[in-house]
Amino acid sequence: MNLKDKIIVITGGTSGVGRQLVASLCQHNTVIVIARPSHRLTQLAKTHHNINVYSADLADPCHYQPLVASIKQEFPAIDILINNAAIQHTATFTEPNFDYDTISQEINVNFNAICSLSYLFIPVLAKAKEGAAILNVNSGLALVPKKTSAVYCASKAAMNIFSQSLSYQLEDTQIDVLQAFLPLVNTPMTQGRQSSKLTPEQAAEKIIDGLKRRVPINNIGKIKLLRAVNAFVPGLAKNLLKRS
Repeated sequence: MNLKDKIIVITGGTSGVGRQLVASLCQHNTVIVIARPSHRLTQLAKTHHNINVYSADLADPCHYQPLVASIKQEFPAIDILINNAAIQHTATFTEPNFDYDTISQEINVNFNAICSLSYLFIPVLAKAKEGAAILNVNSGLALVPKKTSAVYCASKAAMNIFSQSLSYQLEDTQIDVLQAFLPLVNTPMTQGRQSSKLTPEQAAEKIIDGLKRRVPINNIGKIKLLRAVNAFVPGLAKNLLKRS
């Protein structure tokens, strides 16, 4: 896919990998950023004339339809939807500080929004002049879970199966459904974890490379090794990831 003069929607584009994707793609494309209302989102719109921002809390499903309707009014056709936004809570269900409300928040941001935005944007993706794409940014935790962040792990696993099934539904259309599986990346979400991490720049570069080549399953960094270990020695993969 030639990533020039495209209209690209990116969720969670104000920090981490999402922010780097915006920075890398806005030079030659029109980028639409969806993120929670914040000073960072306001400032992002001022950094480049090709960036358009829309504020929405993806933890609240009531925002999905009005958000997409607003975008459609200005952009009746888009080329790429990148579902990047995600949140992760690490408290276990048995800890006294576990917040019950975080269950629905994580499910909505990490999974419900992906399903809903994909559905709502399909009509405008179908209007793309060349092949369109839905790219879902996933995690190695979709393949092998860890002890903490049970809801996060489950939502990423659900995204994996959803993406595969949606690709079957759209295989007779011009819309490709792609996934990029990331290892640990140095973002605000992973602060305090000391193992080796990719930089957001490295992660974004690999994601964009896979998008250009329309790679259905883009295994980035250590994900290739994780898949191999999980295939041949699943008990080892389980133990490695359990307390990561």
